[in-house]
Amino acid sequence: MPVSGQSDFDKKIEARPDLIQVRGAREHNLKDISLDIPRNKLIVITGPSGSGKSTLAFDTLFAEGQRRYIESLSVYARQFVDQLKKPEVESIRGLCPSIAIQQKGISKNPRSTVGTLTEIYDFLRLLFSRIGEPVCPNCHIPISSQSSSQIVDQIMEIKADTRINVVAILARKKKGEFSQELDDLVRAGIIRVRIDGQDISLEKGLKLEKSKPHTIEAYIDRLILKEEVRSRLKDAVELASSLAQGQIQIENIDQNKTYLFSESLSCADCGQAFPEMTPRLFSFNSPIGACPDCKGLGYELDEDEEEIEEEHDEGDEVAVVREICKTCKGTRLKPEGTSVFIHKKSISEINAMSVLEAKSFFKDLKFKGNRAIIAEKILKEIRERLQFLDEVGLDYLSLERRASTISGGEEQRVRLATQIGTQLTGVLYVLDEPSIGLHQVDNQRLINALTKLRDMGNTVIVVEHDSETMMAADYLIDLGPGAGKFGGFIVDEAAPSKLSKGITADYLTGKKVIPVPKTRRAAKNKIEVVGASLNNLKNISVSFPLGVFTVVTGVSGSGKSTLMLDVLSESLRLRTPIGCKEIKGMDLIDKVIRVDQSPIGRSPRSNPATYIGLFGQIRELFSQVSESRQRGYSAGRFSFNISGGRCETCRGAGQLDIEMHFLPDVKVQCETCEGRRYNAETLEITFKGKSIYDVLEMTFEDAFEFFEAVPPVHSKLKIMIDVGLGYLKLGQSAITLSGGEAQRVKLAKELAKRPTGKTLYILDEPTTGLHFVDVEKLLHVIHQLVDMGNSVLMIEHHLDVIKSADHLIDLGPLGGILGGEVVATGTPEEISKSSKSKTGVFLKPLLK
Repeated sequence: MPVSGQSDFDKKIEARPDLIQVRGAREHNLKDISLDIPRNKLIVITGPSGSGKSTLAFDTLFAEGQRRYIESLSVYARQFVDQLKKPEVESIRGLCPSIAIQQKGISKNPRSTVGTLTEIYDFLRLLFSRIGEPVCPNCHIPISSQSSSQIVDQIMEIKADTRINVVAILARKKKGEFSQELDDLVRAGIIRVRIDGQDISLEKGLKLEKSKPHTIEAYIDRLILKEEVRSRLKDAVELASSLAQGQIQIENIDQNKTYLFSESLSCADCGQAFPEMTPRLFSFNSPIGACPDCKGLGYELDEDEEEIEEEHDEGDEVAVVREICKTCKGTRLKPEGTSVFIHKKSISEINAMSVLEAKSFFKDLKFKGNRAIIAEKILKEIRERLQFLDEVGLDYLSLERRASTISGGEEQRVRLATQIGTQLTGVLYVLDEPSIGLHQVDNQRLINALTKLRDMGNTVIVVEHDSETMMAADYLIDLGPGAGKFGGFIVDEAAPSKLSKGITADYLTGKKVIPVPKTRRAAKNKIEVVGASLNNLKNISVSFPLGVFTVVTGVSGSGKSTLMLDVLSESLRLRTPIGCKEIKGMDLIDKVIRVDQSPIGRSPRSNPATYIGLFGQIRELFSQVSESRQRGYSAGRFSFNISGGRCETCRGAGQLDIEMHFLPDVKVQCETCEGRRYNAETLEITFKGKSIYDVLEMTFEDAFEFFEAVPPVHSKLKIMIDVGLGYLKLGQSAITLSGGEAQRVKLAKELAKRPTGKTLYILDEPTTGLHFVDVEKLLHVIHQLVDMGNSVLMIEHHLDVIKSADHLIDLGPLGGILGGEVVATGTPEEISKSSKSKTGVFLKPLLK
């Protein structure tokens, strides 16, 4: 296939402010390509999987933009990140500061939520701390300030002759030296204080460690409660109040009890003082606001959970069942934090709302007088961020939704909404398939968000396979023609309507199409889920036909994943109804294989060859080489996970992690083995002239030719090529794989096993990251599985896959609380005629 964009550029061309000029890009599989990318436009880079799209977008353009930014930092800051590698490119001119919005950046931090990622929760905390109305958690009556006389009256109600300490709280877990405050105590005649739980005698000039949070409590007086000490008690309370901004602590020495009083906020009935209304009171990341039992996580953390994470091995799925914290009931906050209200709603109640509900709540929110003035700017920020989330099609997500539970596409769109909110201009944004998980009905909202980012004066580069996004671009760059060593060329670059060369152009113009099956298979039997009501599912009953290819469709947030993964898959795994009343027909299948987008391994040592059981066979081959036998090398010698054959400097990782303290850790190549992972003796053993390291560096396509004479190895390599992953390297780190790639590796592992013909395969959007040509390959594999008597159930938005199914189950009608119902079921032809189905509207033109 002829390729353009290599030699027809003058390398010394004059710089132009309207272009990003790339010359001689050779990173990974890029074949010395040169191209001019228009600035301040929406650019889509497309092409088959492994053709070099991400290499050009992320590893070349973004990486060089980031490297140049770091080079602009001070010498001191640069010393920590000077290992940043310059991409293999001759020159790039006209490059802007770059921001990457990728799928792989999903936060695994259990404290991270949609609200915190978008800063909406930060503004909520500010709003509640400024204008919230506290209510006593015990008596449920509004809390107001108390006078010193009222406080003394309540203290005097404690049993007579009780010994008490009157204490002023100067700081509670706050950072600082507090030298001024401590000197003020000395001047006031205070000589005893308790700092971080330790009693000390005060002296002038005392300073605390600045970077640590401190709790400072000053002993004002010690009394035995009698009527004749009332006057002295009043003086002590007033002094404590003046030193501690109204916060007074009374310690009952005899009964080891503590009472908190406040001249600012306390309950008139029970006298409970309310802590200072600061944003930290509403933070589940601060000890001041977080529930003390679950530490602000909202669930009861199993003691062994961290160990389970550590021991997670390649391919092993570890399910951790979490119970909601009984103390905070999942709100993550102390009772004081959930006892402050704005228009009868606590911060936890607002946090539990979907973006759509929160938008409606804040749209109608109005205040009077000073409260209106205080709230004005905060409300503007909250409303804008909710609007941006709505614009990118995430109106169904709740603000409290954990970041770790949202998909790669959703997380990218959350970050996209955040970037729109920052109002930056002159930036190069690089996005990785933001359309993942989006129904066609929401696609236009995403395209509008991308064009909005462009219209603010930015260059937006999107790696994408979605035809609608491609057609909306100002400029299309098509890489290929194939994957791996067959890719890395520019096939064509032009405005979408002018693209004429290559397979992408053929699909976009309709010259090439994925055909509609001539016949639809009839179901042999069915499994039925009765009364599913988990999350947003509205007590629905759904029949899943067996022996056919079924696709579950519906808008984002309609309940597809809940129904398929949380109800059906879990019920079949545990052989008992989960999230539903009953499961009928479980005995009709003997095996359930769930293939989702979770990583195939959490460590850089995990790789596709190990996961599919191929690496063990290859190590065995190397141990059978005559020189291995002479030296007494077993298969274990060729593992980089155990001592013996591996490089001990990097412990077989091929790289070292350099800890950066206040910056992200940096990985550098191991100097001992030069990234080869093994020691010199191991690398001396060769099979057909290749060392074990050379084999790990091969792509599955290269290895397919190399191991042609080894049938067990050859058959597994063929399966990886069949699922469209021939371009991956055998030893490629699992953490570099996208969700779609990880899912196809899992599918390959299952396909390598002997099928029973009674297996149910459950797949979650396997077309993620796939070009039209790869989708066709995947469909071929799926149809093969079904023809062998198995059943395939798939969650999918890709219309070419949907039209190829035997049976469709369409959920909706919308997302979140407006979803969770069965809209229509039947063949693609039947769904296309349904007036209720939003999927049918987009499906109809493809079936003609």
